[in-house]
Amino acid sequence: MKQPIENFFSILSLSIVLSISGATSVLAADIAEIINSCADCHGKDGASTSQDAPIIGGFSAPYITDSMIAYKAKERPCPEAEYLSGDKKGKKTTMCDIAKELNEDEIKKIAADFAAKPFVRATNQTFDPALAEKGKAIHEDLCVKCHDKGGSLASDDSGILAGQWMSYIRQSLKEYSDGDRPMTKKMKKKYGKLKEGDTEALVHYFGSFK
Repeated sequence: MKQPIENFFSILSLSIVLSISGATSVLAADIAEIINSCADCHGKDGASTSQDAPIIGGFSAPYITDSMIAYKAKERPCPEAEYLSGDKKGKKTTMCDIAKELNEDEIKKIAADFAAKPFVRATNQTFDPALAEKGKAIHEDLCVKCHDKGGSLASDDSGILAGQWMSYIRQSLKEYSDGDRPMTKKMKKKYGKLKEGDTEALVHYFGSFK
């Protein structure tokens, strides 16, 4: 009688392993599909070629995760935008609507995938050299502690600003100025020192990176 019982448990164990393996494969496929859908706006590997969507490939995983969770909780502004390509091209959505469909584990997996990609700077941006020089001085005075090396380091966990689309930086700074996007106490203190025209100078400084 021992042999049939042993065979039964062997078959049962194998079935459990295969079941778990199958579920993992399905999950991996689902994550891949979600990541592919991100490319409809943010470009392949998050290297956006359109000023209507920020470059996200190369951002740190913690920054992407925190951003998506903030969108999910509607703690960040979610302006309506159109899909730029793919089957949904032309249809409108918001980052809040996209994030609310994802659980935390999915968000972390997506964040890890984009964090592993290189940050590809925007090209052919028109910037004012004088404003960029002014922005550099402002950055060195107020921003460098959290956005080192011109805001080019993912390891700051503050996003990458150097070479980001100027339209996105301009919109983000407007959200901060209008009080629509929350700031840390440290950033709020520094931000309060900005004078009229300073934010635009910063936009041109970050846009000057090639």
